[in-house]
Amino acid sequence: MNIKLLTHPTMKNVRVFVCENYDELSEKAAAIVGGAMQQKDGFILGLATGSSPVGLYQGLIKQYEEGVLDFSKVKSYNLDEYYPIAPENDQSYVYFMNKNLFDHVNIDKANVHLPDGNAADVEKACSDYEKEISDLGGVDLQVLGIGSNGHIGFNEPCDEFVGPTHVVTLTENTIKDNSRFFASADLVPRKAVSMGIGTIMNAKQIVLVANGKNKADAIKAALEGPVVPGVPASVLQFHKNVTFVLDKDAASKLEIFKEN
Repeated sequence: MNIKLLTHPTMKNVRVFVCENYDELSEKAAAIVGGAMQQKDGFILGLATGSSPVGLYQGLIKQYEEGVLDFSKVKSYNLDEYYPIAPENDQSYVYFMNKNLFDHVNIDKANVHLPDGNAADVEKACSDYEKEISDLGGVDLQVLGIGSNGHIGFNEPCDEFVGPTHVVTLTENTIKDNSRFFASADLVPRKAVSMGIGTIMNAKQIVLVANGKNKADAIKAALEGPVVPGVPASVLQFHKNVTFVLDKDAASKLEIFKEN
């Protein structure tokens, strides 16, 4: 693999790996996540959906099939879910996670957790989800993607960072980006439940994966711009242990970061 490690002159807490292509990105990210999982029984794994982490999950499945990883004691917590949406809907994140990871490893489904996209009392569901994660001491490793507008989870650009798990009204940009997964944009839910910025930042380790030129502006703003709620991912500059795993297209607009 031809992978470059980029470093920042002052942000020593942030590592950036630049890979030739999506396959290399996925393999590198799976190695980081799998390596962390092997260090602790009862690992608390934070998961993301979207196209970027699919290859990472395929890598984790491969490690499981090779006997390297054991998911039997792992507890998982997903970043977000559309609201309202039924879990059996093929665009729900419950369906996505089962298809792309859970159905292929030995994780106990009782240890799988996603925000309730069908909750009658969604505010209570948010607070209950937040309390569960907090009572466990937070997530050990959180996988993230990034939206073209810089969102992480479904934390959209806004006027202030929102700390806990909460209900989000999706922006037209996100609805447009996600409409490719639905028959039409009209079918994309207009709201979602998402871990908040505080919940994400409480994770002990973060691995963000991104690929494609359409993510280059968001990556540059997240890593080289000011920390502002208008670019939610920019807050990751303050995290104590965060790794960006990018393909060369997603990294193409970075200027400050230099090859190590």
